[in-house]
Amino acid sequence: MKINKTNFIVFGLSIMLGIILAVQLKQKVPEMIPVTLKSIEATKNEIKVLNKEIEELKIMIKDKEEKIKMYESILDGNENLSSVLKEELEKNKAIAGFKTVKGPGIMIKMTDNLDENAFGQAFDMDIIHDVDVLRIINDLRDAGAEAISINNQRVLAFSEIKCGGPIIRINGRSIGTPIYIRAIGDPQVLSAAINAPNTYGYALKNISQINIETSMEDEIIIPAYMGAFEFRYAKPVREGD
Repeated sequence: MKINKTNFIVFGLSIMLGIILAVQLKQKVPEMIPVTLKSIEATKNEIKVLNKEIEELKIMIKDKEEKIKMYESILDGNENLSSVLKEELEKNKAIAGFKTVKGPGIMIKMTDNLDENAFGQAFDMDIIHDVDVLRIINDLRDAGAEAISINNQRVLAFSEIKCGGPIIRINGRSIGTPIYIRAIGDPQVLSAAINAPNTYGYALKNISQINIETSMEDEIIIPAYMGAFEFRYAKPVREGD
């Protein structure tokens, strides 16, 4: 069979052109990252965190603007300096935890699992430990709790929570079960932080069988911190230092 020379050349050039196009396309096509439900959820969480930071910055800016107006009013003689300072002191005492506050929130009651079937090798998994209380407190803080108390002891940044045998010590005082944790904030959000699946409170209740009861309240009263605390190492930094 006689092969046409022209057709052979065209065939060869077509193969070479195909190879060149394939190589070019392979180099220019970007790597496609598959979109999964997990990646979508992660992106939504990032957006949620960013929106929360934006809202916090807006509140901070508004607070600074109000302070500027207040200082300008003092300079103009329209405000009494002592009353402004007293109001600022009361506000700072409330933020620091040295003033009794009230508002909507939740009350959590925690008790050991005293069922007779709980005793045995895994007995220590059926009683409340300091780490359990700490995790609950951290979850409440993450959910926006503005004030927290444990058995009427105000919880601050420097409050110690540790086991002491069958009791738990908070602010140097011993408390036993039942443990009552009160928190002021959005009641529904705080409740979800304890009861929603995949939370530490949910695991305590359904896996460790710790008795946890929560109730949303229209008014929670959180007492002021009554202990004594003094900074030994931390010193305030003044503007310009």
